[in-house]
Amino acid sequence: MALLKKRIPLYLAAEEQDGLRAASRFNASLMDFLRPHVVEGTSTEKLDQLANTYTRDHGHIPACLNYRGYPKTICTSVNEVVCHGIPNTTPLKSGDIVNVDITTIVDGWYGDQSETFLIGEVSAAARQLVQVTYDALFVGIDAARPNGTVTEIGRAIQTFAAAAGYSVVREYQGHGIGRDFHQEPGIPHYPQLSSNRDLLRPGTCFTIEPMLNIGGWETRLDQRDKWTVRTLDSSLSAQFEHTILMQEDGPEILTLTRSGPQRGFRF
Repeated sequence: MALLKKRIPLYLAAEEQDGLRAASRFNASLMDFLRPHVVEGTSTEKLDQLANTYTRDHGHIPACLNYRGYPKTICTSVNEVVCHGIPNTTPLKSGDIVNVDITTIVDGWYGDQSETFLIGEVSAAARQLVQVTYDALFVGIDAARPNGTVTEIGRAIQTFAAAAGYSVVREYQGHGIGRDFHQEPGIPHYPQLSSNRDLLRPGTCFTIEPMLNIGGWETRLDQRDKWTVRTLDSSLSAQFEHTILMQEDGPEILTLTRSGPQRGFRF
């Protein structure tokens, strides 16, 4: 979930980082639990129910549920939905792409990540969009460096996406995370001059979650539910997200899954 943050920079001491790692590790296990269910014929409402039960059965808290009035446990964004799609009873069908965005609270710490899944036989255009978006995530991670600026992340992602012919969503971005869901620094996925002031000091924890569109970067908010964000031109959109902890020697990815795609994966 990619919203505006509190203006409270967070730098975690070494003894605090294990709490964040534990939350991210559980969140990754939740994604792996959902993975075999993200298939043709399953409704996103069913995925939401599974996520809620798994989280509570492990003694943890679904972070999105009732957050600023959001009505579900996870976000499920299908096809032209960019982010914050609300799960419903419509079954996923062959040819769909769906982003599953999950966040949990473990002992007061937040874990946050998302993946875009291919349902059945998808078009070549959809597959290529998902591939480039996944690769863009790691381009952004590799651009993050100790005491570097946030702008470097956005510049790297924008350059990579544009070279592949895709646009980068601007209205929604990554964010700092820790004991609060959304906080500073904001992580735009395009080069924003104001982000030159935000340094990625060791101990900074944040998400990188590029949203790439086949068409233009502009989006529109559903005026009925006030959550669902779609591409303005109804073109396909994809997203991937990891939670990152900056260390003295570079970024540590906290939300790696066991059975999901790893760096270099081909869809």
